Amino acid sequence: MSHHLIQILLPLFDNGGQPFPCSDYMRVRSELTERFGGLTAFTRAPAEGLWEENGETTRDDIVVFEVLTSELDPGWWAGYRRRLEACFRQDSIVIRAQATRLL
Repeated sequence: MSHHLIQILLPLFDNGGQPFPCSDYMRVRSELTERFGGLTAFTRAPAEGLWEENGETTRDDIVVFEVLTSELDPGWWAGYRRRLEACFRQDSIVIRAQATRLL
């Protein structure tokens, strides 16, 4: 049976360097757990995102939330991404899906 691993990359700090409140992440955890029956959160050691912008390298500390689902609903995910972008005041939040086979 085929599944999809969905990864959501969320920033730890806003563009001014202020940390987002824990309640924002707890709400995301709750929403995803309720909808998908569970999640994995990589929050202990933040990942580092790097990208080029105007000739300079920009850095972001991120946390990653993962859910596993047998159904992929691109419309729902697009709406959820827009909600997360508004909540975390970001131009773009990465949500990616990859086909996964359980062993």
